[in-house]
Amino acid sequence: MINSQIKARGVSDERVLKAMFKVERHLFVPLAHRDLSYEDGPLPIGKGQTISQPYIVALMTELLELKEGEKVLEIGTGSGYQAAILAELAKEVYTIELLKPLAERSQKLLKELGYENIKVKHGDGFLGWSEYAPFDAIIVTCAPEEIPPVLFEQLAEGGRLVIPVGSDYQELRQIKKKEGKIISKDIISVRFVPMLRGEESKKQFK
Repeated sequence: MINSQIKARGVSDERVLKAMFKVERHLFVPLAHRDLSYEDGPLPIGKGQTISQPYIVALMTELLELKEGEKVLEIGTGSGYQAAILAELAKEVYTIELLKPLAERSQKLLKELGYENIKVKHGDGFLGWSEYAPFDAIIVTCAPEEIPPVLFEQLAEGGRLVIPVGSDYQELRQIKKKEGKIISKDIISVRFVPMLRGEESKKQFK
């Protein structure tokens, strides 16, 4: 997986490669699909959600440009796999999942695996996590049609946001906050599940 799917496509950050090698992807995949854990593609994890393709996980993680002492927010916990990768690279990981069964399952698994630097929240990603903001980096693993303004607000000055933006197919973007302004770079075309809005943000952003 590391050599043929990730390094071969240009991901070269040694810390990211080391994290991808260390975290065992099959532990985050449902038993019915576990034999496909290291194949080159996303897999269903229930509730209409997926665990992302290994290459995309590695690419998005590399684009975050994480340093050891940093604090990162993930929107869309899903299986918990991306959170585990982030926890190998950052000091603190905060991850939000709208679907309660997935949030509870991931929280249990990550705790069992010994990740003490991850906090899991069942909540609405469109609202971010203001209690722990600002964040040095934010990663969104589901696709909104537009960048949620709250997430940019909760990004620290000099911070990085990696997010797929669009409807059926999306553009993966790396966004940097410089003097309060958006510096955006399109990376590749991708396809993610839609970013679902919770009742609270539906009320706030009618």
